[in-house]
Amino acid sequence: MISRTERTATYAIAIAFAFLTLAPLVGILFAAFHPPGALLNGVSVPHSLSFSTFSNAWHRGSFGRLMLSSLIVASSVVAATVVLSIPAGFAFGTMRFPFSSALFFLFLSGLVIPFEALIVPLYYHFRDLGLTDTYWALILPQTGLSLSFGVFWMRAFFRATPRSLLEAARIDGASSWTTMTRVLLPMGRPAILTMVLLVFMWTWNEFLLALVMISDDAHRTAPLGLSVFKSRYGIDVPSVSAAATLVALPVLVVYVFLQRHFIRGVLSGAVKG
Repeated sequence: MISRTERTATYAIAIAFAFLTLAPLVGILFAAFHPPGALLNGVSVPHSLSFSTFSNAWHRGSFGRLMLSSLIVASSVVAATVVLSIPAGFAFGTMRFPFSSALFFLFLSGLVIPFEALIVPLYYHFRDLGLTDTYWALILPQTGLSLSFGVFWMRAFFRATPRSLLEAARIDGASSWTTMTRVLLPMGRPAILTMVLLVFMWTWNEFLLALVMISDDAHRTAPLGLSVFKSRYGIDVPSVSAAATLVALPVLVVYVFLQRHFIRGVLSGAVKG
């Protein structure tokens, strides 16, 4: 049983880490509510909230187009990862077939091989195929990277499901596809939504791939656009802070809507196996 002293110490440590995590974010948010061009020195609380800074940064940085590009890439990667990871994870988690272990470890290689080591040959390969400065140059590599995690995550979920469910479905004459879609997937909603949230967050925040593969304005993503915006208007701290807040906002909104499922997915049997 946890004593009162241990509980108090746990809360104190949690509050301290929360403060260390949120303090820089609060400082950026305070800076964003200052008028555009205001000179700031450290963390400065605004006397009045100036929403014009966000509008100014949005139009000056063309963040509408940047957000649309990021949304196209992120939604495509998430959709492809979900569609491909679920059946692959089901196969690896519930079936035995030749070279299944070797194939699974091949998928896992995407988690252990540094992406930075592949970015240069990947660029030349995509350039030869005429795919640079297109959405495909961002969607295909990030889908491949996300599949490594997605297959690992869904395999763990399917391996953690009771064997009795699979046996009962087989006795009732259900096919493997029916067992996956009608028996197991309704139970796996938290695990799937957790995967969706993580893949969306990783894809939205991806910077290196966009920096290497994209040089035109039409396909530039929000994080890359934020870097360009900072290089042009870095002296305008409120506008840069407002732009950074705008870029981070979609991930925050998605997390707020999916946080209950995210916590359940992390704490449930999806992490077993």
